[in-house]
Amino acid sequence: MTTDADLYAITTTNRLMIADVLDRLDPAQWRAATLCAGWTVHEMAAHLLQPMLVGFGRFFLTALRHRGDTDRTVDHLTRRIARHDRAELIGLLRRHAGDRVNPPRVGPIGPFAETCVHLRDIARPLRLPADVPTGHWRILLDYLTGPNPAPALATPGRFARVRLQATDLDWATGAGPLITGTAEALGMALTGRTTAHTDLTGPGLPLAFASPAAAEPRPPRDMP
Repeated sequence: MTTDADLYAITTTNRLMIADVLDRLDPAQWRAATLCAGWTVHEMAAHLLQPMLVGFGRFFLTALRHRGDTDRTVDHLTRRIARHDRAELIGLLRRHAGDRVNPPRVGPIGPFAETCVHLRDIARPLRLPADVPTGHWRILLDYLTGPNPAPALATPGRFARVRLQATDLDWATGAGPLITGTAEALGMALTGRTTAHTDLTGPGLPLAFASPAAAEPRPPRDMP
């Protein structure tokens, strides 16, 4: 069983790894688009700092100004943090890597999930292999397919009638026609990233992506 202390430790490791990945990117890559609509790598780096730099009180007050629109609130805060230059963002990510963030309703699984998914939101468009260990994806897959995943992360109902099976670790869940793929591809698909669909195979694909529940969501950005 993964404890909160385990999640905090893993999240710290992942943040430091992401900082190293960001540090190796050139200026053109920092201006490249990510899988989150409207955000470049620079803005994604800023967003990864939001849980550490923006407390719940400030988030709540900002949300009020945006009439409770979480997506607009997150976008506003991200763009404010993105006023920092590249070196400052990387330095802040390293400095705050060990911060223990416990968002309401989600808990420490939220920031942990962001390190897994948002790293690939950056790396996939740039065709970079940078990724968290497969064991981290196992933790996230168990959560996403569990009884009460955060709505901001999981796509409700999409995979309810199929069986999912990872090809790179011993993990499977569900009943019905099979869908297989790497743990990363399954995790990205479960969080609404259509770019991962081509990395999945199996007779369950039409069932998963041809129902009303399969309408493509805007890529989730945050879990307040």
